[in-house]
Amino acid sequence: MPTEDLNIQINKIFENNKIKDLNKFMSKRQCLNSVNMYMTYLFHLVQSAGILTTTIAAGYNKKELVWVGVGLNIFATLIHSYENINNTISSKLLQDIKNIRNNNYIDEDLIIDVDEIVKKKNVSSNI
Repeated sequence: MPTEDLNIQINKIFENNKIKDLNKFMSKRQCLNSVNMYMTYLFHLVQSAGILTTTIAAGYNKKELVWVGVGLNIFATLIHSYENINNTISSKLLQDIKNIRNNNYIDEDLIIDVDEIVKKKNVSSNI
């Protein structure tokens, strides 16, 4: 096989990979943005419920109810942490999308394919 034909095939493979990655990145970013919208609302709702519950419990000296309010606030903090993780991943996806557009894209990072690694582990553990 001549070197020129080989280079054409290699470039075609890289271009196809860029297109697949771009589609995957845009789809994941859209999903993350949608989920984060709901997580933001849920965070504020749970946090407000926790504050209100703790305040009412402290006012009526209901120690058990104070712990419910504290638990709600811990849950709200956990939601906020996941929201921040999603924002970090979304920012990295946006940077990769821009790199593809500017023809500076090398290949996807590990942070993007965490779900694929988990799927592979689950498949291998089922064997």
